[in-house]
Amino acid sequence: MPGALIEIRRPYSESEEVAIIDAVHGALVAAFRIPPGDKHVRLVVHEPHRFACPPHLAEPERATMVAIDCFAGRSLEAKRALYAEIVGRLEPLGIPRPRHHHPA
Repeated sequence: MPGALIEIRRPYSESEEVAIIDAVHGALVAAFRIPPGDKHVRLVVHEPHRFACPPHLAEPERATMVAIDCFAGRSLEAKRALYAEIVGRLEPLGIPRPRHHHPA
């Protein structure tokens, strides 16, 4: 019974918020093979001044954090698959793929 917390810096429409929740849940079902009905996902919208993010982001208003709370024991492969599933499912919803920033 993994739980997920999604935190965003801007409001979306109700249907967009449901799609974001469904994307993260779908990633958990695909990568961790949880039952589809085992859905424990929360979405929190923050005022931008309450959600600091790196200054290099091209679209800071779309900064998104996803935290997964689950029991220990998942393989590194499963965790990597979950990350790839989450990123791949959120990108079509307008949430940019994380870019690693290396300061000069």
